[in-house]
Amino acid sequence: MTNNELRRRKHKDQNGRPAPNKKRKEIKPSTLHRSFFCLLISGTILTLFILLYIDNIPWHLGHKAVDNIAKKLGYHKPVHAVVIDAGSTGSRVLAFTFHESYLGGHLVLDKELFEYTKPGLSSFADNPKKGVATIANLLEKAKKEIPKEYWNKTPLILKATAGLRLLPQEKAENLLNSVREFFKETPFLTNEESVEIMDGTDEGIFSWFTVNFLLERLYGNPSKTVAALDLGGGSTQVTFSALTPASLSQKQYIHQAVAPSGYIPVYTHSYLGLGLMAARKEVITLNQENEVNVTSDCINHIIKGRKFHFGGTDYYVSGPRENYPVSKSKETTYRVGQETPVVDFDTCSKIITDYVVEKATPPDELPTKIIFAFSYYFDRATEVGLIEESTGGYIDVNAFKTAAKKSCAEPNADQPFMCLDLTFISALLEKGFGLREDAKIFLYKKIDGHEISWALGAAYNLLRG
Repeated sequence: MTNNELRRRKHKDQNGRPAPNKKRKEIKPSTLHRSFFCLLISGTILTLFILLYIDNIPWHLGHKAVDNIAKKLGYHKPVHAVVIDAGSTGSRVLAFTFHESYLGGHLVLDKELFEYTKPGLSSFADNPKKGVATIANLLEKAKKEIPKEYWNKTPLILKATAGLRLLPQEKAENLLNSVREFFKETPFLTNEESVEIMDGTDEGIFSWFTVNFLLERLYGNPSKTVAALDLGGGSTQVTFSALTPASLSQKQYIHQAVAPSGYIPVYTHSYLGLGLMAARKEVITLNQENEVNVTSDCINHIIKGRKFHFGGTDYYVSGPRENYPVSKSKETTYRVGQETPVVDFDTCSKIITDYVVEKATPPDELPTKIIFAFSYYFDRATEVGLIEESTGGYIDVNAFKTAAKKSCAEPNADQPFMCLDLTFISALLEKGFGLREDAKIFLYKKIDGHEISWALGAAYNLLRG
């Protein structure tokens, strides 16, 4: 038997059949070159596609995926900031927890604490120690939110808004100095600028940043950002990315906003006195300066001596006592004889519109924007059922006017100022800001579970500005 026969027998399979004689397939160099060339061309095309269409690609989603993996593996360190919003109607503490993105170094918001107390710091103008006590109570809640080992690395700031701006300077400074002394005793990171009255411009910019940060619209083309309308108690702000020559030419309202992708020029205008409570005070005291017992055509006859506190003063508000407008409607609880007292919408609307037009100038570019409104815009819309509080949503400007007319026509002792407030909001949007009746307004209190507040923008600016 030859060697070849022995080799064939040795390789027979279990069935006695000879195993097939396999030959190794060799890859030719030319095939390798073609594969590499195709891979190179594909990569080049993909790169060009990304460069050409980067504005439409949510590249930050890739960052999120990497961050989530790193977080699960325990490779990210938290960064904290505490902001106290000393507003005109109440004080709020927001304790934020961020982490640094691994593919860019910008801050990613993980969670926040939000707590609220009434009345606002400005209400304690004659008793600063009591005002400080309300701030101390809020800060105790922040201490429970942030681990103790991070306290001395966590910046703390208090920003007062329109409530303190409207106080006499001496009283406002006494309040702020009392808070400054208290801050020296806290374990958080503070300095001489940690307590101050915030400029209305910053309030507008920070609110705009918060909305667009939570909507994830700050990572690409500024034209993708939305406008922010913030209605507080003492002032209101309108802010949007400035793109047109008409906006950019108004240098006094153009500012650079800090964003993860760099700086963005924004138009922001703050109107002191056009906050909901400040406007309400001006309307009810019309032609009754220095009076606290006041009568207003924007208040229903059934309301008598209703207390309203603003700017450190208690006002006692009534509707007209005689010659008040009435309707013949029978579907109401409140009737005088055969008639129902109402507020004349046209009369009230003229009073409010005259006040708004005197103070506000419509920004040319605003009507072209997607508009998000919050604070008292959201509150009043939910209180009259225009949107669901739990979900938010959008309505048109005319919905506020329709709701105002309905409220003015229905006596309501539980909501004595609703007719006035809704009429003011309608006039502010339409006459003050130049929006059409069919313009859509998106109304939310939270986005992705986070509060819409200028405090988030202030915290980001504090850590990265």
